[in-house]
Amino acid sequence: MNFVSEIKRRKNESFEAYIRRVKKRWQQSGKVLQVKKIRFFAGDKNRNMRRKSALHRLEVTEKMTYLKKIGRLPEEKTFRR
Repeated sequence: MNFVSEIKRRKNESFEAYIRRVKKRWQQSGKVLQVKKIRFFAGDKNRNMRRKSALHRLEVTEKMTYLKKIGRLPEEKTFRR
């Protein structure tokens, strides 16, 4: 994706007018919507990252079950909503 603008400032054009014109052009082209759509998009994790997070989850659950078993952590209570 190329987000570089090719809009040049006109002779004797104020900066505010130039910015207004650029924003209008971006809005019409759909670039603003495109950027907002992908702004917080997190791509799929690669194989190593998935493996690393799975191992971390296993490690944490084993630690928590051990701590519950020896009585260092209280048992979880089920709450009704």
